[in-house]
Amino acid sequence: MPSPTVVLITGAGRGIGKALATAYLSLPGHVVIGALRDPKGMQAEQLRSFPVASGSRLLLVGIENKNLLGPKKAIEEVEAAGIDHVDIVIANSAVSVGSGPLEAVDPKVFTESFNINVVSGLVLFQAVHKLLTKSSAPKWVSISSRGGSTAAPLPWYPYAAAYCMSKAAQNWFSQTLHVGYQSLTAFAVHPGFVATDMGIAAAVASGIALPKTSSEESAKNIIHLIGQATRESTSGKFFDVDTREEIPW
Repeated sequence: MPSPTVVLITGAGRGIGKALATAYLSLPGHVVIGALRDPKGMQAEQLRSFPVASGSRLLLVGIENKNLLGPKKAIEEVEAAGIDHVDIVIANSAVSVGSGPLEAVDPKVFTESFNINVVSGLVLFQAVHKLLTKSSAPKWVSISSRGGSTAAPLPWYPYAAAYCMSKAAQNWFSQTLHVGYQSLTAFAVHPGFVATDMGIAAAVASGIALPKTSSEESAKNIIHLIGQATRESTSGKFFDVDTREEIPW
């Protein structure tokens, strides 16, 4: 029997992360490691209630992005559960705080955004790296945003400056994974303008139309792109999962 495909998803308790976890669980032969703040809370119980395909299973671990020791402890729990490799990591969890024009935004929110949206990804990679090396085709996927592209700024960018700047740094990290690890397929994706709590809040704050893409639709597009991704065609790049367009960094 072939080994299951092991997928680690951060921010699995809600929004896109939750949709990704439930979608992968509906596929046979997958182990889904869902990372969320409280693996015993209401969000965790809801994840446990979703259907699971033949040969698939769910393992929930606790990762709080402000706790730099969390990923190491979570991976220790993963190994204790008998999982000896990870094939796909989807770094999905993020925050968007401190909206408003640049002349008024609190500088502290830039530090908070950078720590949660960037540093937590680095610490996660450090913790999971040894399990990725045991995969025959490891993949790292950063859930980023068009807001992280410095090539074509849009009018709403100043109203989400801390978020956008942190996503630009996350994009740099994703590129560096591609350059630094020759066996790893590492890339970033813009998941679309999705009707999550974060997406709706961003629309309201910047005075634009509410997002129409559902978390489930976004997750479907992300999973499709991951399934087709190769080191040669995808790694080191940045994609819009709705249009398959490559976004300039």
